Amino acid sequence: MVDIHPDVQLRIPADSAFLAVLRTATAGLAARLDFTLDDIEDLRIAVDEACAMVLPQARTGSDLTCSFELGERSLVVAVTAECDEPRQPSRDGFAWTVLAALTSTVSAEVDGDRLTIRLSRSTTDVE
Repeated sequence: MVDIHPDVQLRIPADSAFLAVLRTATAGLAARLDFTLDDIEDLRIAVDEACAMVLPQARTGSDLTCSFELGERSLVVAVTAECDEPRQPSRDGFAWTVLAALTSTVSAEVDGDRLTIRLSRSTTDVE
């Protein structure tokens, strides 16, 4: 098994007041990959929705970690937080529907005391 390391990783307090940092980082990284303006905005919204799923479960005083893996024409984002009793998000809810519509793939994983939402998006720009 190959150990994958993110190209960029940000750790911020698990507080919605800091989400602007993640939205800005997402937009900047997607722009460097030549994503279209529409793709960039979709990614910003998707990261925001992923955080909205994770933050309510985050342990008080913990951090939110956001990892970015940059592909040639794609971006994979994983949002993770430590939780007291992590639960899978509902796949029937509005937030999950939005994530599925805005991304190429989306998944959720509970590993011990961590909840991770992972999403990917490929650029729609055709050369």
